[in-house]
Amino acid sequence: MLVQTKRNKRAALKLMQRLLKKYGFVPDKLITDELRSYAAAAGHLGIAKRHERGRWRNNRAENSHQSTRRRETKMQGFKSVGSAQRFLSVHAAAYNTFNVQRHLTSAKTHRAFRASAMQTWREVVAAV
Repeated sequence: MLVQTKRNKRAALKLMQRLLKKYGFVPDKLITDELRSYAAAAGHLGIAKRHERGRWRNNRAENSHQSTRRRETKMQGFKSVGSAQRFLSVHAAAYNTFNVQRHLTSAKTHRAFRASAMQTWREVVAAV
């Protein structure tokens, strides 16, 4: 999750460059929302033909960020974008360790997953 103060072409370009550098390849499709700065940034990078934008095309990405949006709404106490970014980066790692899709498992399996996650957490905390 990357947090940015602006939603202009420069910010979109910075975001796309960071993502392309992180993954090391240009994807077959780049799906974003309808913000015009994303189209301008994709055109600047030369991947405009692979860029798709649409109202419902990025639902998968938006739904995966709902939990982050809820946390942002609840907290709203960040003094700066940097502090929000630091919190979300650390929180995402811990959240992924403990997030278990409870509705997909039985109670017995859920308890086993939780015990495993707690053991992992204790090992990580003890190492620090």
